[in-house]
Amino acid sequence: MDYQQYLSHRALNLPASGIRKFWELAMATENVVSLAIGEPDYTPPQAVLDEMKHALDNQDTHYTSNHGLPELRTAISEWYNKHYYVNYDISEIMLTIGASEGIDLALRVLLNDGDEVLIPDPSYVAYKGEVLLNNGVPVMVPTYLKEGFALTVEDLEKYVTPNTKALLMGFPSNPTGAILSKEQLQAIADFAIKHDIMVISDEIYSVLTYDADHHSIAALPNMKKRTITLNGFSKAYAMTGLRIGYLCAPKLIIDMCIKIHQYSIVAPATPVQRAAIVAIRDCDDSIKAMREEYHGRRDLIVTGLQEMGFTAAVPQGAFYVYPDISSTGLSDEEFAIQLLQSKKVAVVPGSAFGDCGKNKIRISYASSRETIQTALRLMKEFVEELKN
Repeated sequence: MDYQQYLSHRALNLPASGIRKFWELAMATENVVSLAIGEPDYTPPQAVLDEMKHALDNQDTHYTSNHGLPELRTAISEWYNKHYYVNYDISEIMLTIGASEGIDLALRVLLNDGDEVLIPDPSYVAYKGEVLLNNGVPVMVPTYLKEGFALTVEDLEKYVTPNTKALLMGFPSNPTGAILSKEQLQAIADFAIKHDIMVISDEIYSVLTYDADHHSIAALPNMKKRTITLNGFSKAYAMTGLRIGYLCAPKLIIDMCIKIHQYSIVAPATPVQRAAIVAIRDCDDSIKAMREEYHGRRDLIVTGLQEMGFTAAVPQGAFYVYPDISSTGLSDEEFAIQLLQSKKVAVVPGSAFGDCGKNKIRISYASSRETIQTALRLMKEFVEELKN
């Protein structure tokens, strides 16, 4: 039976995730040392697990409002005001199945066929895919290692057109670890106001910064009303598999998102929402401990890469480093495949995140120091063998 005649062109033409491609290759390799997936090697704080168990034991398993529990939205409102000085009413907050659903909802609500979305290149693989799924046009805006992969207005101005509807950006960045200063964000805010476009700001790594603080673009003058902010609990509280995130935006946009959410998701699991209340209210100490550990791992891995002769921007946030491996003479995909085959070390080719990722690889340091040290030793052996 020829199923292709039944399938949508969007599904057929959608590129597969380059991250998952190498994850599958890694999983098929015995005794692999994986630095491929961006998942904390922590478990959620015990208080979070206890609260989820308490909810299950008390049969708190029924539907919540499509918006999510009012208590959780209140806690998110208080947290964003305390940390990033953005004052969201709970009517401007909804709970999602991870920040990933938030990306999809924001684009579904904003885009008409052919609308253009500016996206930094390189960036998280889902951004381009979600724009395509929503019949939009992804417009990739280059960023450069020599500039620390910062997104600049000078580059944005080269790609904006009358068809531009939004800018979708994630800082701290997956895959580069770049962050934007308040001054850089202000320039981008001025650009958005000048061209009357919306900003979708993915801040899932906001608490994981090392040498400077995260700033939310929604906190800048006149930006809350034109910003959709995405965040969640996966990275901050190691709650990846629990799939709980949130979307903050002007009430009309939230109302439109809820209409779609009602038909597709209804609401995140109630015990997980209960656990998230405990996380955001009581577990900031766990964030501090993780951030300090990631900081040490970052320094360990950057030093190791520099000793191999690779050029890498020192990541300021998230838990990824994005070195240039062109000195080896291999493409990023060749490097990743041969490293996996010969040394059983898994990394992700940089081109999975955009054309500006060519000849680079993404390495996650959300793994133990022992794993990182083993991977660096094996990578060094691999690079030395290439030279010989």
